[in-house]
Amino acid sequence: MESTYKSAGVDIGAGEDTVNRIKDIVKSTFNKNVLSGIGHFGAFYEFNFSEYRNPVLVSSVDGVGTKLKVAIALDKHDTVGQDLVNHCINDIAVCGAKPLYFMDYMAVGKLNPAKAEVIITGFAKACKENDVSLIGGETAEMPGMYEESDYDLAGTIVGVVEKNEILDGSKVKSGDVLIGFPSTGLHTNGYSLARKVLLDKFDVNDKPAGFSNSIGEELLSVHKSYLSLIGELKSKINVKTFSHITGGGIEGNTKRVLPENLTMNIDWSSWEVPAIFKLIQETGKISDDEMRKAFNMGIGLIGIFSKFDVEQVKLISAQLNTASYLIGSIS
Repeated sequence: MESTYKSAGVDIGAGEDTVNRIKDIVKSTFNKNVLSGIGHFGAFYEFNFSEYRNPVLVSSVDGVGTKLKVAIALDKHDTVGQDLVNHCINDIAVCGAKPLYFMDYMAVGKLNPAKAEVIITGFAKACKENDVSLIGGETAEMPGMYEESDYDLAGTIVGVVEKNEILDGSKVKSGDVLIGFPSTGLHTNGYSLARKVLLDKFDVNDKPAGFSNSIGEELLSVHKSYLSLIGELKSKINVKTFSHITGGGIEGNTKRVLPENLTMNIDWSSWEVPAIFKLIQETGKISDDEMRKAFNMGIGLIGIFSKFDVEQVKLISAQLNTASYLIGSIS
C-alpha cells in the first residue's frame, strides 16, 4: 500500500476546506490598513505613522492554556478564540497601546474544518469588538503530537503607543491607590489547578447548589477585554499605570509595574470573591495564599491612580457598566 500524507494523518483537503470556510470570516475584520489579496508568505498591514510623534510598537504573544480541555470536554469551541484575543489585547492595552492587528496559530491532532471554523469565528468576533484586524494565521495538523480531538491555540497582538504615553509604572508614588475592576471568572489562568480540583468531584455538566450555570459553563466564561475601559480612563484621568491580572495573581502581576522602593497593601475583603473561586477553594481545601497566586480572585484589571481621582474613576467605570473597587494603596 502506497504511503501518502493523508495516510500519515495529514489531510491537505481538510486544510483547503478550512481556508474556504474561514476566508470571509477573517476578511470581515479587515480595515483600510490591511493589504489583502496579495497571496504572499506574510501578512501586510500599512500603518500611517505620521499620526504619531514618536510611535513605539508593542507586541504580546500568549495561549489559552488548559482551559481548552474544558472546551474539548463540552465540545464547545466558540469562546476560546475570544479568550485569546482579549487576553493579548489586555496585555498591551495596560501598557497604553492601541491594538492594531492579531495573528493566530492553531495546532490540531486531526483537522475538523467545521470545528476550526467555529474557533476562528471566535477570533473574528473579538477582533471586531475591539476594532482589531485578524490579518493572518497558521493551522497545523500534527498527528502523533496531539490526540485527534485535541488542539492548542496561540496568538500574537501588535499595537502602537506614543513613547511619552507608555504606562510603565514610573509615575507611581507612595499614597497612590489601587482600584480593581471585576473579571468574568478565571479568564485564562489557573485551569490546571481548577480542573484537578473540580473535575475530580464534578462532571463539567454538573450545576452545584447556588450556581445558575454548569461547572463547564462557568469555567468557559469569556476572558474580558478592558480596552474600552482603559481608553476612557486614559483620556480623562492621569492614570499612573495598569496591571492585567493573569498567572501569578493580583500581587504577582501588580508588583511588575511598581518602582522597586514601593510596596502594595491589598485589602482582600474589599470585594466579594465570585462563587466559582470559593467552590474551587472549598473543594480542594486550598489556602488563601495559594488561591491568590493561582487565580485573579474576581479582579481582572487593576489601575493605580492618585487618591484624588478615585471618585472620577468610579464614575467613568459606572458609565461603562463596570464595577470598581478601592482595593488597596501604595506605600
